[in-house]
Amino acid sequence: MSFAAQYLEEVVEITRALDRDAIEAVVAVLAAARAAGGRLFILGVGGSAANASHAVNDFRKIVGIETYAPTDNVSELTARTNDEGWATVFASWLTTSRISAADVVLIFSVGGGDAERNVSPNLVAAIDTAKAAGARVVGIVGRDGGYTAKSADACVIVPTVNVTHTTPHAEAFQAVVWHLFVSHPALKAHETKWESVR
Repeated sequence: MSFAAQYLEEVVEITRALDRDAIEAVVAVLAAARAAGGRLFILGVGGSAANASHAVNDFRKIVGIETYAPTDNVSELTARTNDEGWATVFASWLTTSRISAADVVLIFSVGGGDAERNVSPNLVAAIDTAKAAGARVVGIVGRDGGYTAKSADACVIVPTVNVTHTTPHAEAFQAVVWHLFVSHPALKAHETKWESVR
């Protein structure tokens, strides 16, 4: 079997194994937040930060929910990193944004955060800040989901079918799953361009 064939077979296997109930649970949290006038904050680092930026557009334009990603403001992100340290950049950003019980934090991450191993401690601190404010936390994460899966109100874990491809599959399926979210009839409020052009 070629590498391409193997990789794509892994994609099929992951797709079949995704927890449909977990997906629907996240959709329900997002729909409730929009109905209550809440905001959505999407947090991720590395490739997940790039995914967060794209997802902000989709949730604002297609779903019609006020959505932000702190990594879109590189000036504030780097100032906070320089002055306060990396571990608290998202927590301080959420505090300044006056996160409240009406809001939702959506985590994109390969590992989900692990404070003990100092892996994505900024996600861990942000989750704690969100929960303390009464906000809901949801996630699309890989591996075992880490701190996100343990703390979230609803979480989609991208199954690991090949440990050597954990990161690319987790980050790729963030996009698959969030595009499912914004296409879901419980969330989709506006047509996308090519679907509306006949």
